[in-house]
Amino acid sequence: MILQALVNHYENLAERGKVDQEGWSKAKVSYAINLSKDGKILGIFSLKQEEERGKKRVWVPRQIKVPEMVTRSSGVSANFLCDNSKYMLGIDENGTNQRALECFEAAKKRHLWMLRETEGDMAQAVKNFFETWNPEKAEECDEIREKWEEITDGGNLVFCRGVKYAQDDPCIQETWEEARNESSEDEQAGICLVTGKEAPISRIHKTIRGVPGAQSSGAALVSFNAPAFESYGKEQSYNAPVGKHAEFAYTTALNYLLDQRKYTFQLGDSMIIFWAESAEEAYQAAFFDSVDPKPDNQEEIRGIFENLKMNRAVQIGNVTLNPEQQFYILALAPNAARLSVRFFYQNSFGNILKNLSEHYERMSVVRPSWEDKEYMGIRDMLFETVNQNSKDKSPVPNMAAFVLQAILSGARYPASLYTDILIRIRAEQGKVTWGKAGIIKAYLIRNMNWKEGGEYMGLNEESRETSYVLGRLFSVLESIQMDANPGIKATIRDRYFNSACATPASIFPVLIKLKNSHMKKLEREKGGAKVYYEKLLTELMGKLNEYPKRLSLEEQGKFILGYYHQVQRKYEKKEEK
Repeated sequence: MILQALVNHYENLAERGKVDQEGWSKAKVSYAINLSKDGKILGIFSLKQEEERGKKRVWVPRQIKVPEMVTRSSGVSANFLCDNSKYMLGIDENGTNQRALECFEAAKKRHLWMLRETEGDMAQAVKNFFETWNPEKAEECDEIREKWEEITDGGNLVFCRGVKYAQDDPCIQETWEEARNESSEDEQAGICLVTGKEAPISRIHKTIRGVPGAQSSGAALVSFNAPAFESYGKEQSYNAPVGKHAEFAYTTALNYLLDQRKYTFQLGDSMIIFWAESAEEAYQAAFFDSVDPKPDNQEEIRGIFENLKMNRAVQIGNVTLNPEQQFYILALAPNAARLSVRFFYQNSFGNILKNLSEHYERMSVVRPSWEDKEYMGIRDMLFETVNQNSKDKSPVPNMAAFVLQAILSGARYPASLYTDILIRIRAEQGKVTWGKAGIIKAYLIRNMNWKEGGEYMGLNEESRETSYVLGRLFSVLESIQMDANPGIKATIRDRYFNSACATPASIFPVLIKLKNSHMKKLEREKGGAKVYYEKLLTELMGKLNEYPKRLSLEEQGKFILGYYHQVQRKYEKKEEK
């Protein structure tokens, strides 16, 4: 399913001219070697261009269309017309050595064979270069010596004559296409698992670049390299036969998507990519804004959700979004030289946004006055599960991917999301943010079928649920202590919150006795406050029959919500005054 969706996406991208045709690829090229007709080096041209990266401007290689490059591991295998200095010049940063000479000889052999019958000045210049160039005398070439460090830094080099690149020469292009077709005829044929048609089977699949944590040179999505992974003696990728065209199409589409940095985001150790079947970028933009809202686009997101709910057209720029459009989300994680698929999800674009909207509704909770975000993005939501003071603020990898998948599909949240939040609150002695409260509320509604939870955006004064009332009561007792002792640095929350949340019967009698001394102090200094608290305590105590010995995990979540809501009500009243 994944490869089929990517192959279809490639076809749509190709129709729009956004990806290369089969047999060609985009490569990052740093320098061009300018040749004379007799193969002499006339100069080295830098092809790097300046780009803005964050707050800095840096020089980066230029993306240029070149013949499809080979997949290399540790062996010697030369590309055609585009490669690093070892293959093109037989040198590296330390000069010429046996490895560099082997690479140059491989490139020389391939270029002379490929261009043996090719006509034209460009082809003749390249052949003359390989026939006459001696890597061991590279330092004698002024053009090479002046830019030795630059051209040996690992970047790719190409040939040119003036402003014309070798790979753009019509005669050379024709030669490349003929050679590629001949090689396909000699390869093992079989039934392609993606297209269902007989085709030459790709033995080695091109690598995928752009997944953080994977090898910088790229990692494989389909690969078998040990007997344990082989079936019926089928080695390499013949164990999962994918045709040459399908292999080129899915790898090209996947690399294109990963190169769209504005439409990708990292979640835990996973890189999330997404696309619409029609290849319209407007769907990617709408999804990205919806799944990771920023403070400045909250109104737009609300408008999209409201229009979908009312079956009205959603407009992004000049594009009207079709709710029935198929949409795909893929999560890839690094795994040594390979990539792991955390999940792959597809559905109509309308259903995905509907599930997102329902998630945000479940997360909806009264927020502090300084918080201007209505929607908390999934990355910010997972950020609540980690220690804010630790160096590594990444959520648990598997849990992060499963949470996203659950939200997109409307399924139940992973239990680890809820337990991680409870652990984090305990570790922080009862510090409950609006994000943590929202996660608890959403989990209880979706996973525990807490139907009344939808009415708990703010304080529910009518609730008689014991755990929720106990949370409110704890907040009131804390407020009494704080009002009686202005400027106090540590409250009952720091010492008793975890015990009160888990084993109320052992803690609340102690807190009630402690409260009495605070009330006496309030009576002397703030008589009005004492009357207010007595009335509130009477109301809350009247809803309790007894203090439970233990609260379940579900009840602990309700306790925390009651505490959070009562605290926010206190701040609301202060703001009103």
